Amino acid sequence: MTQLEDALDFTDSGPKFQARTYVEEKASDDQTNQNKSGRLGRLLQKLSEKDIPGQEHIEEYLRDQHRRNCRPSTLRNSLNSIDAFLVFIKRAGKTYLEEITRSDLLAFVEHEQDRGLKASTARTRLRSLNAFIRFAMEDGVVRPEVLSKRIIIKVPDTLPRAIELDDVEKLLSVIDKIRDKAMILVLLRTGMRIGELLSTRLQDVHLKERRIEIFEAHKNRIGRVVYLSDDARDALSNWLKKRDHRTQYVFYGYGNKPLSYPAARLVFIKNLKKAGLSHKGYTLHCLRHTNASELLNAGIPLECLKELLGHSTVEMTRRYAKLTDKTREQEYFKAMSIIEKGENHGHYRIDLELQEIYEKKELLETHSEELYVHP
Repeated sequence: MTQLEDALDFTDSGPKFQARTYVEEKASDDQTNQNKSGRLGRLLQKLSEKDIPGQEHIEEYLRDQHRRNCRPSTLRNSLNSIDAFLVFIKRAGKTYLEEITRSDLLAFVEHEQDRGLKASTARTRLRSLNAFIRFAMEDGVVRPEVLSKRIIIKVPDTLPRAIELDDVEKLLSVIDKIRDKAMILVLLRTGMRIGELLSTRLQDVHLKERRIEIFEAHKNRIGRVVYLSDDARDALSNWLKKRDHRTQYVFYGYGNKPLSYPAARLVFIKNLKKAGLSHKGYTLHCLRHTNASELLNAGIPLECLKELLGHSTVEMTRRYAKLTDKTREQEYFKAMSIIEKGENHGHYRIDLELQEIYEKKELLETHSEELYVHP
Protein backbone atom coordinates (compact mmCIF):
# COMPACT_ATOMS: atom_id res chain seq x y z
CA MET A 1 0.00 0.00 0.00
CA THR A 2 1.11 3.57 -0.60
CA GLN A 3 1.63 6.00 2.28
CA LEU A 4 -1.69 7.73 1.58
CA GLU A 5 -3.55 4.43 1.24
CA ASP A 6 -2.08 3.30 4.55
CA ALA A 7 -3.30 6.54 6.18
CA LEU A 8 -6.87 5.77 5.13
CA ASP A 9 -8.92 3.42 7.27
CA PHE A 10 -12.18 2.86 5.38
CA THR A 11 -15.04 2.04 7.75
CA ASP A 12 -18.80 2.38 7.53
CA SER A 13 -18.51 5.94 8.81
CA GLY A 14 -15.97 6.79 6.11
CA PRO A 15 -12.17 7.19 6.09
CA LYS A 16 -10.24 8.19 9.21
CA PHE A 17 -7.22 10.39 8.65
CA GLN A 18 -3.91 10.40 10.43
CA ALA A 19 -2.18 13.67 11.19
CA ARG A 20 0.81 14.51 9.04
CA THR A 21 4.20 13.88 10.64
CA TYR A 22 6.80 16.63 11.09
CA VAL A 23 8.78 15.24 8.15
CA GLU A 24 5.70 15.34 5.91
CA GLU A 25 4.89 18.91 7.03
CA LYS A 26 8.49 20.01 6.41
CA ALA A 27 8.56 18.40 2.97
CA SER A 28 5.26 20.07 2.10
CA ASP A 29 6.55 23.50 3.23
CA ASP A 30 9.79 23.08 1.27
CA GLN A 31 7.84 22.11 -1.85
CA THR A 32 5.57 25.15 -1.40
CA ASN A 33 8.57 27.49 -1.10
CA GLN A 34 10.16 25.99 -4.21
CA ASN A 35 6.93 26.46 -6.14
CA LYS A 36 6.70 30.10 -5.04
CA SER A 37 10.30 30.79 -6.05
CA GLY A 38 9.67 29.14 -9.40
CA ARG A 39 6.61 31.31 -10.00
CA LEU A 40 8.58 34.45 -9.14
CA GLY A 41 11.30 33.42 -11.60
CA ARG A 42 8.74 32.92 -14.35
CA LEU A 43 7.22 36.35 -13.64
CA LEU A 44 10.64 38.03 -13.76
CA GLN A 45 11.38 36.25 -17.04
CA LYS A 46 8.08 37.52 -18.39
CA LEU A 47 8.98 41.03 -17.22
CA SER A 48 12.37 40.92 -18.96
CA GLU A 49 10.62 40.25 -22.28
CA LYS A 50 8.53 43.42 -22.02
CA ASP A 51 9.56 46.82 -23.37
CA ILE A 52 8.23 49.12 -20.65
CA PRO A 53 9.77 51.88 -18.49
CA GLY A 54 11.25 51.22 -15.06
CA GLN A 55 11.81 47.47 -15.35
CA GLU A 56 14.43 47.46 -12.57
CA HIS A 57 11.96 49.12 -10.16
CA ILE A 58 9.21 46.67 -11.10
CA GLU A 59 11.53 43.72 -10.45
CA GLU A 60 12.49 45.17 -7.07
CA TYR A 61 8.80 45.59 -6.21
CA LEU A 62 7.91 42.02 -7.20
CA ARG A 63 10.80 40.68 -5.13
CA ASP A 64 9.58 42.75 -2.18
CA GLN A 65 6.10 41.24 -2.53
CA HIS A 66 7.64 37.77 -2.69
CA ARG A 67 9.63 38.44 0.52
CA ARG A 68 6.44 39.58 2.25
CA ASN A 69 4.88 36.20 1.36
CA CYS A 70 2.24 37.61 -0.98
CA ARG A 71 0.34 35.07 -2.99
CA PRO A 72 1.62 34.21 -6.49
CA SER A 73 -1.72 35.47 -7.83
CA THR A 74 -1.04 38.83 -6.12
CA LEU A 75 2.33 39.12 -7.83
CA ARG A 76 0.80 38.14 -11.17
CA ASN A 77 -2.02 40.70 -10.84
CA SER A 78 0.50 43.37 -9.80
CA LEU A 79 2.60 42.79 -12.90
CA ASN A 80 -0.46 42.83 -15.17
CA SER A 81 -1.72 46.12 -13.70
CA ILE A 82 1.70 47.80 -13.80
CA ASP A 83 2.32 46.58 -17.34
CA ALA A 84 -1.04 47.91 -18.58
CA PHE A 85 -0.39 51.33 -17.04
CA LEU A 86 3.18 51.69 -18.29
CA VAL A 87 2.22 50.60 -21.81
CA PHE A 88 -0.47 53.29 -21.66
CA ILE A 89 1.91 56.10 -20.61
CA LYS A 90 4.55 54.93 -23.10
CA ARG A 91 2.03 55.50 -25.88
CA ALA A 92 1.71 59.03 -24.51
CA GLY A 93 5.46 59.53 -25.09
CA LYS A 94 6.78 58.98 -21.54
CA THR A 95 9.72 56.64 -21.05
CA TYR A 96 10.64 57.13 -17.37
CA LEU A 97 8.77 56.53 -14.12
CA GLU A 98 9.91 59.99 -12.95
CA GLU A 99 7.64 61.50 -15.63
CA ILE A 100 4.43 59.99 -14.21
CA THR A 101 1.84 62.55 -13.12
CA ARG A 102 -1.53 62.36 -11.42
CA SER A 103 -3.16 63.18 -14.75
CA ASP A 104 -1.62 60.02 -16.22
CA LEU A 105 -3.23 57.96 -13.47
CA LEU A 106 -6.63 59.59 -14.00
CA ALA A 107 -6.40 59.15 -17.77
CA PHE A 108 -5.53 55.48 -17.32
CA VAL A 109 -8.57 54.88 -15.10
CA GLU A 110 -10.81 56.53 -17.71
CA HIS A 111 -9.18 54.44 -20.44
CA GLU A 112 -9.85 51.21 -18.55
CA GLN A 113 -13.49 52.16 -17.97
CA ASP A 114 -13.96 53.26 -21.59
CA ARG A 115 -12.83 49.89 -22.88
CA GLY A 116 -15.58 48.19 -20.87
CA LEU A 117 -13.73 46.99 -17.78
CA LYS A 118 -16.05 46.29 -14.85
CA ALA A 119 -15.92 48.83 -12.03
CA SER A 120 -14.79 46.17 -9.54
CA THR A 121 -11.99 45.04 -11.88
CA ALA A 122 -10.89 48.63 -12.53
CA ARG A 123 -10.79 49.28 -8.78
CA THR A 124 -8.72 46.16 -8.15
CA ARG A 125 -6.30 47.17 -10.89
CA LEU A 126 -6.04 50.68 -9.46
CA ARG A 127 -5.26 49.32 -5.99
CA SER A 128 -2.41 47.20 -7.39
CA LEU A 129 -1.09 50.18 -9.28
CA ASN A 130 -1.32 52.49 -6.25
CA ALA A 131 0.70 50.02 -4.18
CA PHE A 132 3.49 50.02 -6.77
CA ILE A 133 3.48 53.81 -7.08
CA ARG A 134 3.74 54.18 -3.29
CA PHE A 135 6.69 51.78 -3.37
CA ALA A 136 8.34 53.89 -6.09
CA MET A 137 7.58 57.08 -4.12
CA GLU A 138 9.44 55.71 -1.08
CA ASP A 139 12.46 55.16 -3.33
CA GLY A 140 12.19 58.75 -4.54
CA VAL A 141 11.38 57.72 -8.11
CA VAL A 142 7.78 58.98 -8.35
CA ARG A 143 6.72 62.38 -7.03
CA PRO A 144 4.43 62.40 -3.95
CA GLU A 145 1.77 64.57 -5.59
CA VAL A 146 0.81 61.66 -7.89
CA LEU A 147 -1.11 60.14 -4.96
CA SER A 148 -1.85 63.40 -3.13
CA LYS A 149 -5.58 62.62 -3.26
CA ARG A 150 -7.39 59.30 -3.44
CA ILE A 151 -9.01 58.22 -6.69
CA ILE A 152 -12.31 56.55 -5.82
CA ILE A 153 -14.09 54.20 -8.19
CA LYS A 154 -17.65 53.65 -7.06
CA VAL A 155 -18.60 49.98 -7.24
CA PRO A 156 -22.32 49.05 -7.24
CA ASP A 157 -23.49 47.45 -3.99
CA THR A 158 -25.17 44.48 -5.65
CA LEU A 159 -27.05 41.68 -3.92
CA PRO A 160 -25.37 38.26 -3.67
CA ARG A 161 -26.82 35.93 -6.30
CA ALA A 162 -28.31 32.83 -4.65
CA ILE A 163 -29.78 29.86 -6.54
CA GLU A 164 -33.54 29.47 -6.13
CA LEU A 165 -34.50 26.49 -3.98
CA ASP A 166 -36.47 24.79 -6.77
CA ASP A 167 -33.46 25.16 -9.04
CA VAL A 168 -31.18 23.64 -6.38
CA GLU A 169 -33.38 20.54 -6.36
CA LYS A 170 -33.35 20.36 -10.16
CA LEU A 171 -29.58 20.67 -10.26
CA LEU A 172 -28.94 17.98 -7.65
CA SER A 173 -31.41 15.59 -9.32
CA VAL A 174 -29.48 15.44 -12.62
CA ILE A 175 -25.96 14.88 -11.25
CA ASP A 176 -25.06 11.26 -11.89
CA LYS A 177 -21.26 11.21 -11.48
CA ILE A 178 -20.02 10.48 -7.96
CA ARG A 179 -17.22 13.06 -8.12
CA ASP A 180 -19.42 15.82 -9.50
CA LYS A 181 -22.11 15.26 -6.88
CA ALA A 182 -19.54 15.35 -4.08
CA MET A 183 -17.97 18.55 -5.36
CA ILE A 184 -21.23 20.46 -5.86
CA LEU A 185 -22.82 19.27 -2.61
CA VAL A 186 -19.75 20.18 -0.55
CA LEU A 187 -19.72 23.68 -2.07
CA LEU A 188 -23.45 24.05 -1.48
CA ARG A 189 -23.48 22.84 2.13
CA THR A 190 -20.22 24.33 3.41
CA GLY A 191 -20.08 27.69 1.59
CA MET A 192 -16.43 27.05 0.68
CA ARG A 193 -14.89 29.09 -2.11
CA ILE A 194 -14.12 26.95 -5.13
CA GLY A 195 -10.38 27.66 -4.79
CA GLU A 196 -10.48 26.45 -1.19
CA LEU A 197 -12.17 23.20 -2.14
CA LEU A 198 -9.84 22.48 -5.06
CA SER A 199 -6.79 22.90 -2.80
CA THR A 200 -8.26 20.66 -0.06
CA ARG A 201 -6.07 17.66 0.76
CA LEU A 202 -7.05 14.31 2.24
CA GLN A 203 -5.70 15.18 5.69
CA ASP A 204 -7.93 18.27 5.80
CA VAL A 205 -11.10 16.16 5.66
CA HIS A 206 -12.55 14.52 8.79
CA LEU A 207 -15.67 12.61 7.84
CA LYS A 208 -16.26 11.14 11.28
CA GLU A 209 -16.33 14.63 12.82
CA ARG A 210 -18.15 15.92 9.71
CA ARG A 211 -15.81 18.81 9.07
CA ILE A 212 -13.18 20.19 6.71
CA GLU A 213 -10.24 22.26 7.95
CA ILE A 214 -9.24 25.20 5.78
CA PHE A 215 -5.78 26.13 7.03
CA GLU A 216 -5.46 29.15 4.75
CA ALA A 217 -8.46 30.69 3.03
CA HIS A 218 -8.12 31.17 -0.70
CA LYS A 219 -8.98 34.87 -0.62
CA ASN A 220 -8.01 36.45 2.71
CA ARG A 221 -5.68 33.74 4.10
CA ILE A 222 -7.79 33.31 7.25
CA GLY A 223 -8.00 29.74 8.51
CA ARG A 224 -11.34 28.27 9.55
CA VAL A 225 -13.38 25.08 9.90
CA VAL A 226 -16.52 24.26 7.88
CA TYR A 227 -18.99 21.47 8.56
CA LEU A 228 -20.59 18.79 6.40
CA SER A 229 -24.31 18.12 6.28
CA ASP A 230 -25.49 14.50 6.07
CA ASP A 231 -25.95 14.54 2.29
CA ALA A 232 -22.61 16.28 1.69
CA ARG A 233 -20.79 13.83 3.96
CA ASP A 234 -22.37 10.82 2.26
CA ALA A 235 -21.54 12.15 -1.22
CA LEU A 236 -17.96 12.91 -0.20
CA SER A 237 -17.56 9.51 1.45
CA ASN A 238 -18.71 7.78 -1.75
CA TRP A 239 -16.19 9.76 -3.79
CA LEU A 240 -13.30 9.07 -1.39
CA LYS A 241 -13.88 5.33 -1.77
CA LYS A 242 -13.72 5.57 -5.59
CA ARG A 243 -10.97 8.13 -6.11
CA ASP A 244 -7.32 7.42 -6.94
CA HIS A 245 -5.58 7.34 -3.56
CA ARG A 246 -2.16 8.06 -5.02
CA THR A 247 -2.90 11.80 -5.03
CA GLN A 248 -3.14 13.94 -1.93
CA TYR A 249 -5.89 16.22 -3.27
CA VAL A 250 -9.57 15.40 -2.79
CA PHE A 251 -10.42 16.65 -6.28
CA TYR A 252 -7.56 16.19 -8.73
CA GLY A 253 -6.74 16.56 -12.40
CA TYR A 254 -3.90 15.26 -14.57
CA GLY A 255 -0.54 14.61 -12.98
CA ASN A 256 -2.01 14.28 -9.47
CA LYS A 257 -2.41 18.05 -9.35
CA PRO A 258 -5.50 19.85 -7.98
CA LEU A 259 -8.45 20.00 -10.35
CA SER A 260 -8.29 23.31 -12.20
CA TYR A 261 -10.94 26.00 -11.90
CA PRO A 262 -11.90 25.78 -15.62
CA ALA A 263 -12.45 22.02 -15.22
CA ALA A 264 -14.61 22.53 -12.11
CA ARG A 265 -16.56 25.27 -13.86
CA LEU A 266 -17.17 22.98 -16.84
CA VAL A 267 -18.62 20.32 -14.48
CA PHE A 268 -21.03 22.89 -13.07
CA ILE A 269 -22.04 24.24 -16.49
CA LYS A 270 -22.70 20.75 -17.89
CA ASN A 271 -25.00 19.88 -15.00
CA LEU A 272 -26.77 23.23 -15.25
CA LYS A 273 -27.46 22.45 -18.89
CA LYS A 274 -28.81 18.98 -18.02
CA ALA A 275 -31.13 20.57 -15.46
CA GLY A 276 -32.37 23.14 -18.00
CA LEU A 277 -30.95 26.05 -15.96
CA SER A 278 -28.32 27.43 -18.36
CA HIS A 279 -30.36 30.58 -19.00
CA LYS A 280 -30.40 31.52 -15.29
CA GLY A 281 -26.81 32.78 -15.29
CA TYR A 282 -25.75 30.84 -12.20
CA THR A 283 -22.04 30.52 -11.41
CA LEU A 284 -20.04 28.28 -9.09
CA HIS A 285 -19.84 31.14 -6.58
CA CYS A 286 -23.66 31.17 -6.41
CA LEU A 287 -23.39 27.93 -4.44
CA ARG A 288 -21.61 29.86 -1.68
CA HIS A 289 -24.27 32.59 -1.77
CA THR A 290 -26.99 29.95 -1.60
CA ASN A 291 -25.40 28.35 1.46
CA ALA A 292 -25.28 31.71 3.27
CA SER A 293 -28.85 32.72 2.45
CA GLU A 294 -30.27 29.31 3.43
CA LEU A 295 -28.43 29.35 6.78
CA LEU A 296 -29.72 32.84 7.55
CA ASN A 297 -33.27 31.80 6.65
CA ALA A 298 -32.87 28.90 9.06
CA GLY A 299 -32.01 31.34 11.85
CA ILE A 300 -28.23 31.09 12.19
CA PRO A 301 -26.70 34.16 13.97
CA LEU A 302 -24.90 36.61 11.69
CA GLU A 303 -21.66 36.42 13.70
CA CYS A 304 -21.64 32.61 13.44
CA LEU A 305 -22.18 32.78 9.67
CA LYS A 306 -19.29 35.26 9.41
CA GLU A 307 -16.92 32.69 10.90
CA LEU A 308 -18.23 29.88 8.70
CA LEU A 309 -17.78 31.94 5.52
CA GLY A 310 -14.39 33.27 6.60
CA HIS A 311 -15.32 36.94 6.23
CA SER A 312 -12.98 39.54 7.70
CA THR A 313 -15.83 41.72 9.01
CA VAL A 314 -19.48 41.14 9.86
CA GLU A 315 -20.38 43.90 7.38
CA MET A 316 -19.40 41.59 4.54
CA THR A 317 -21.76 38.95 5.93
CA ARG A 318 -24.55 41.46 6.47
CA ARG A 319 -25.08 41.68 2.70
CA TYR A 320 -26.88 38.34 2.87
CA ALA A 321 -29.35 39.73 5.38
CA LYS A 322 -30.81 41.81 2.54
CA LEU A 323 -31.87 38.56 0.89
CA THR A 324 -33.31 37.00 4.03
CA ASP A 325 -34.82 39.80 6.14
CA LYS A 326 -38.14 38.16 7.03
CA THR A 327 -39.11 40.96 9.42
CA ARG A 328 -38.97 43.57 6.66
CA GLU A 329 -40.86 41.26 4.32
CA GLN A 330 -43.61 40.61 6.88
CA GLU A 331 -43.99 44.31 7.71
CA TYR A 332 -44.25 45.16 4.01
CA PHE A 333 -47.04 42.68 3.29
CA LYS A 334 -48.82 43.62 6.50
CA ALA A 335 -48.86 47.28 5.45
CA MET A 336 -49.71 46.43 1.84
CA SER A 337 -52.74 44.38 2.92
CA ILE A 338 -54.09 47.49 4.68
CA ILE A 339 -53.50 49.58 1.56
CA GLU A 340 -55.16 47.05 -0.75
CA LYS A 341 -58.22 46.85 1.50
CA GLY A 342 -58.45 50.65 1.52
CA GLU A 343 -58.38 50.77 5.29
CA ASN A 344 -55.87 53.60 5.62
CA HIS A 345 -58.54 56.20 4.54
CA GLY A 346 -55.92 58.47 3.04
CA HIS A 347 -54.31 59.21 6.40
CA TYR A 348 -50.62 58.57 6.83
CA ARG A 349 -48.98 58.02 10.17
CA ILE A 350 -45.93 60.22 10.66
CA ASP A 351 -43.36 59.76 13.39
CA LEU A 352 -43.83 62.95 15.42
CA GLU A 353 -40.28 62.96 16.70
CA LEU A 354 -38.91 62.66 13.17
CA GLN A 355 -41.26 65.43 11.99
CA GLU A 356 -39.92 67.71 14.74
CA ILE A 357 -36.34 67.06 13.59
CA TYR A 358 -37.26 67.98 9.99
CA GLU A 359 -38.91 71.21 11.16
CA LYS A 360 -35.85 72.24 13.18
CA LYS A 361 -33.57 71.49 10.25
CA GLU A 362 -35.73 73.57 7.91
CA LEU A 363 -35.75 76.45 10.41
CA LEU A 364 -31.95 76.41 10.70
CA GLU A 365 -31.51 76.42 6.92
CA THR A 366 -33.94 79.34 6.58
CA HIS A 367 -32.23 81.52 9.20
CA SER A 368 -28.66 80.34 8.74
CA GLU A 369 -27.39 83.81 7.88
CA GLU A 370 -28.85 85.22 11.10
CA LEU A 371 -27.36 82.60 13.44
CA TYR A 372 -24.06 83.25 15.21
CA VAL A 373 -21.94 81.20 17.57
CA HIS A 374 -21.38 83.15 20.81
CA PRO A 375 -18.41 82.48 23.10
